[in-house]
Amino acid sequence: MSALSSGTRARRWRLALAPVVGLGLALGLALFGACAEYSRRGVQRYDREQLAATLADPSGSELVIGVFPLAKGGVVDGDTIRVGGLDETLRLLALDTEETFKSESARRAYEVGWAEYLASEKAKTSRPVKIPTPLGEDAKKFAKEFFKGVRSVRLERDHPKEIRGRFNRYLSYVFVEREGEWVNYNLEAVRAGMSPYFTKYAYSRRFHEDFVAAQAEARAAERGIWAPGAEHYDDYPLRLEWWDARAEFIAAFEAEAEGREDMIVLTHWDATQRLSAMVDREVEVLATVGDVRRREGKRPARAMLSRRMFADLPLIFWEDEVLDASHIADFQGEFVRVRGLVTRYVHPKSGEEILQIEVRLPRQVRLPDYLPPGKAPEVLEREVDRPYTETEAPEIEPEPAPAPASEPTLEAEPESTPEPESTPAPEPPEIPEAPPATEEDLP
Repeated sequence: MSALSSGTRARRWRLALAPVVGLGLALGLALFGACAEYSRRGVQRYDREQLAATLADPSGSELVIGVFPLAKGGVVDGDTIRVGGLDETLRLLALDTEETFKSESARRAYEVGWAEYLASEKAKTSRPVKIPTPLGEDAKKFAKEFFKGVRSVRLERDHPKEIRGRFNRYLSYVFVEREGEWVNYNLEAVRAGMSPYFTKYAYSRRFHEDFVAAQAEARAAERGIWAPGAEHYDDYPLRLEWWDARAEFIAAFEAEAEGREDMIVLTHWDATQRLSAMVDREVEVLATVGDVRRREGKRPARAMLSRRMFADLPLIFWEDEVLDASHIADFQGEFVRVRGLVTRYVHPKSGEEILQIEVRLPRQVRLPDYLPPGKAPEVLEREVDRPYTETEAPEIEPEPAPAPASEPTLEAEPESTPEPESTPAPEPPEIPEAPPATEEDLP
C-alpha cells in the first residue's frame, strides 16, 4: 500500500488544527472570521477571487473550504450531511456507509429475514451490492449523535483540485471543534466501525495512515461492520481488495504526473482548461470509463471518460477494431490511462466547441492489472503489449469527427463512475458564502 499520508498522527478523538493545514491565526481570521463571533456575524464571504488566490497559495490554505452552519436536519445518512450556504450536500471523503431504509418496499423486503434479503439482493447483480441495512441505520444514528449540539462545522478538501464529485457534491472532510481542537468526523466514523476506509477514488492524501490505523482498530475491536453476526454486508475483504487496487492505480499515475503538463487527472477542476491548452498535442489522462459505443455510420466509435454528469470527455476511435483491441469496454466504471491527440470539434449547427482525444493504436489505452468485481477472468488474459510512446503516433489527417453526444455515463454506484458539469473551459469554482446561523439552521 502506498505511503500517501501527510504524516499527521491524530489522537483518538482530536486532530490539531495547525498540523493538519499549516494555517496561522491571521489566515484563519481572513478566511472565515473568529469562531467566537460566528453566531453574530456569520462566515465571511468566500468569493471567486478568494478561491483563485487560495488555489495558487502553496501554504495549504487551498484545502480549506470554510466554516458553515450545520443545517437543520443536516444529517442525511452516515456519509452525507448538509450545511447552510452550499448549494449541494457534502460527499464525505474516505467514507462509504451502508444505505438507510428510505422506502416502505425496502423495509418489507428486509422483513422476510436478513439472510434471505441479502441473498436476494446479491442475486440481482454481479457487483457488490448497495442496499439498505440495519448498519446503515446505525451509521446515521452515529452521525446524529456525533453532530448533536454542533452549530457549525469546518470543511476541508483532500486535494486542492478535487472540489466536487460527479454529481456536483462537495468532496470534504468535516471537522467539529471540541475543547479547542478540530475533530475529524470522517476518521471517527471509520474508527467506530460505521464505514470501511473507502479508497475507491484514491487513498486519502492527507490522512492515509490515520485511516489505516482507525480501520485496524475497528476491526480488532469488532465494531459495527466488523462485528460477526451483525446485519451488514458480508464481502468487505473483497471490496477492500478492489478499492485498494484502484487506489494504487491512481497513486501511480499521480506520482508519474507530478510536474508534467501532458498528464491530466480528468476530475480536477482545471482539467478542461489544461486540455484546451494542449489542442493538437498529445496528453495522457486518468479517468473512469463510461459509455462505450461502436461506430455508427459516419460517427466514429467512442468511449466517454467520466468527469461530471453531461460533461464527459469523448475518446474517438476511428476503427472498431482498435476499440475492440483496446479492451476498454471491459473496464467500464474503472480507472484507465489513455494517451492520445487532443482535438477540438466545432458542431456545424450549434457552433459548440467540443474537446476530444483521438486514439489510433490499442496500446494507447493502459488498463489496470486487477480483476474488477463481476468480470470474468478472461478479461485479464488480454495480450499485454509494450507501452505506447508518442513517437509512434500515426501521421494521419482524419476527417472531422461528428460531435459525440454528451450523455450520462454508466456508473458502478450512485456516487459515481465517479466523480463527472457542459464543457466550456472552467473558471475556479465559486464557493457560496455561508449565511449567518439562525435558529432554523441549527440542529
